Amino acid sequence: MTSRTGSAPRIDLHAHSTASDGTLTPAELVGAAFDAGLDVLAITDHDTTAGWAPAVAALPPGLRLVRGAELSCRWSGAQPAVPLHLLAYLFDPHHPELVAELVRVRAAREERGERMVGLLRADGIDVNWPDILAGAGGGTVGRPHLAQALIRAGLVGSVREAFGPNWLGERYRLPKEDIDVFRAVRLVRAAGGVPVFAHPRATRRGRVVPDELIAELAAAGLAGLEADHEDHSPAEREHVRALAADLGLFVTGSSDFHGTHKTVQLGAFSTSVEAYERIVADGVTEVASG
Repeated sequence: MTSRTGSAPRIDLHAHSTASDGTLTPAELVGAAFDAGLDVLAITDHDTTAGWAPAVAALPPGLRLVRGAELSCRWSGAQPAVPLHLLAYLFDPHHPELVAELVRVRAAREERGERMVGLLRADGIDVNWPDILAGAGGGTVGRPHLAQALIRAGLVGSVREAFGPNWLGERYRLPKEDIDVFRAVRLVRAAGGVPVFAHPRATRRGRVVPDELIAELAAAGLAGLEADHEDHSPAEREHVRALAADLGLFVTGSSDFHGTHKTVQLGAFSTSVEAYERIVADGVTEVASG
């Protein structure tokens, strides 16, 4: 694979648009990726493929698009269950079981968001559910949309503050109806896709799962681990790399870009050509080219 700039290829396999909780439309996202000098971008909105078609339609010349999604999962081996995210690449978006599961999760996300707004309003906090839905623009509703409402109301200064314990991190946070992680891996594989565990050791996000679980997931079909990510410390990145090597998994590096909802920029972390080519070889959906 050659880079369009003549340097080493830059491959970012984790980015969000307004189809979920990013601030750029799918068309704007691929344009921003091109401007950032990327050669490959993956669109991985939460629990939806709604951004795929508009992203492909707007692809600039020379940019390749990996179609994917970030699935909201849970592991029930601890109490309470541990939430985690599974990146799914190049799967069949029409696979009936996977489609049904994503519909269920999106509906549960919306119900959860409305209930969280109810908790805020019960404490006299002036946020409005119809306005939050409108702000989501038809995309998958998530806590960042509630955070934006708190920012607009002048109650917090940033998404990070809104995600703190006094707000959406603990006090007003409700659990999601996520997919059992083993079922998610099986569904992605059944749909011809490639499953990768997103930011598996990001302790700054909260609890993480034990390495033994990741070994079990590898035996069940997990293909890779996201090692280079802004929420991993250098030690955590090395831990993920060593674990992947032990289990025969590839590693990826990604920005987890959300536009202005986060400070990280596209291309902040990159995936190797070798890992990218393994994903392309194993997925059932072709990479789109501009």
